[in-house]
Order: sequence, then C-alpha cells, then structure tokens
Amino acid sequence: MVPNPFLGVLLHAIGGFASASFYIPYKQVRKWAWETYWLVGGFFAWVVAPWVVALLVCPNLMYVLTHAPRGSVVSAFLFGMLWGVGGLTFGLSMRYLGMSLGYALALGFCAAFGTIIPPVFDKSIVGMATALSGQITLFGVLVCLMGIAVCGKAGIFKEKELSAEQKTATITEFNFGKGVWIAIFAGIMSACWAYGLTAGQPIAELAVKTGTGDLWKNSPILIVVAAGGFLTNFVWCVSLNIKNRTGSNYISKAPGVSQLVNYIFCALAGITWYFQFMFYGMGTTKMGKYGFSSWTLHMAFIIIFSNLWGLAFHEWKGTSRRTHNVVFAGIVILTLSTLVVGLGNYIGSLK
Repeated sequence: MVPNPFLGVLLHAIGGFASASFYIPYKQVRKWAWETYWLVGGFFAWVVAPWVVALLVCPNLMYVLTHAPRGSVVSAFLFGMLWGVGGLTFGLSMRYLGMSLGYALALGFCAAFGTIIPPVFDKSIVGMATALSGQITLFGVLVCLMGIAVCGKAGIFKEKELSAEQKTATITEFNFGKGVWIAIFAGIMSACWAYGLTAGQPIAELAVKTGTGDLWKNSPILIVVAAGGFLTNFVWCVSLNIKNRTGSNYISKAPGVSQLVNYIFCALAGITWYFQFMFYGMGTTKMGKYGFSSWTLHMAFIIIFSNLWGLAFHEWKGTSRRTHNVVFAGIVILTLSTLVVGLGNYIGSLK
C-alpha cells in the first residue's frame, strides 16, 4: 500500500474525536453504579463491536484467528490485559478529574511510552534520528509532550483557583490528588495497547494474505487485544458489583429509570469507544515507515477534542482568564504537533 500521510492524519483525527467523545453518553446513565455502566459499555466496546466489524471486513476471519502464530496471539492478548488495567483506571481518572484534565494527564504518559518505546525496542530509533524526516517526526513528538505539559499546568491552576464547591459543581467526585496518581498509572498502562497492535502484526499479515484489504488488516488484532482488556475489566467490575452490592443494576429497574435507555447509552458509549481504534488501525496503515508516530497523533487529537468538550461542559467555569489562556495555548501546541508529525511522515514517504 502506498503511504498517504495526509489521509493517515485525517483518520487519526476521526479516531481521536471518537475517543474524546465516548464518555459523554455515560453522563445520561441514571442510578447505575460506575462499575455497572463501565462494564456494559465495555462489553459493546471490547466484544461486540470488534467482532461485528471484523466479520464484515475480514472474509476469512476464523481461519486467521485459528492459524495465526500462537506467540503473536498470546502476546497481543496479554498486552490487552495490561492495557485493560490502564483502561479501567483511565475511566476512574475521568471520574475524579473530568474530561479535560483527566485526558491530558493520562494521555501525556500514554503518548510518551506508546510512541518512544516501540522504536527503541526494535532498534529503529537510531535510523529515525539520523534522517531528516525522522528528526522532524521526533521533534513533533517533543512538541506534543510540551502541549500536554501545558494542559496539565492549566489543571494545576484550576486546582488552586476554585473552591471545593466550585470543583464539584461540574465534576461531582472531583479529587485532584487521587485523580493525578490514577491518571499517571492509567497513562503508563494504556500504552500497552500500542504494544499489543505491534505484537499482533503477524495476525494482520495473515489477514491480508487471505483476502482482507490493507486498510482493514488490523481488525482481527483488535479482537484479540480488546478481548484481553475485557477480561481485566470484567473481573474488576464484577468484583465491585459484589463488594458494593450493585449487581442488581443490570436487571432491577429503579424508580424513574429506564433500563432500556441506560443500556442504549452504554452501548453508544462502547461503540463510540471502539471507533477510536478502528480509525486508529486504519490510520496506521497510511503512515508508512514512520507509523510509530501514529500513537502520538492519536493522543494529541484526543486531548484536543477532550479539552474542547471540557470547555463545552463548563469544566473550567470559574477559573481565571490566565487559566483559560493556558488551556487554549495547550490545544494550539498540540494541534501544531500533529502538523509537524504529519510533515515528517510526508517527507519520509517521498523517498
């Protein structure tokens, strides 16, 4: 497939928008515990959607999954389980920090680990650093991390400027200290998704050989990685259901609550979540030999759109003009980073 970095960046932007938006439907779920709606949404995100899409685009899906190298399948699944820990705590970071700050802090670490470690691991980082296109791409990664740091600074300003009542007015369970540690851990563990996709590349290669188009070759990998993530989340959420006695949420109707509506919004959240990695997988196929920068692009677009959603939901209401300016500056820097990374990929594709 001929690289098309501009199309790749566009696909990553769509995926980033989906990721930044998936948590919004959860806000419409009524009188369900967090562990309940997180698990229901996760079932649609990590089980239903990956299988439906893969069955539609991969003509020999079962053959691919049963004949792919066992080592690749196992590694992708295990990385998915580790990512599941990150995804689980990522949801908690949204709970305690809100969309703007939670995304910025968690994805800052996720971008750093998910982008840099793969080329270091396969020893291609040296070649990248000596080529002009690679240098531009790496500079774009640095700009991205700078933008993330600026967004995090805005969050610190918010913590200092608002009273406890103002913080909880828009984020009910706002807790900066707890949220920061959870976001850091979530970001580090969430990078395992990128490793899972890398480990599963033999699955994608077999999919292409058996008739799957290049654009959809990562679909079978998503089934395996997402299955690992679902297992981790299932164990944790069910344990919380038992501990908190919230298992009745799944079947018992609370006064004034529609079970069907709750399930619909959870399904919408889960399917929207899946779209992020569907488009991410498509985008990586267009990035050429600098595909490692896909993770940074994905993270940057998520933070851009999540901050815009945060502003739309008034998560920064009551903060100073200085804080608003810092948030805006962070979004601009992140946008610039995507352009720099895209330029590096474009120059690399000309060779």
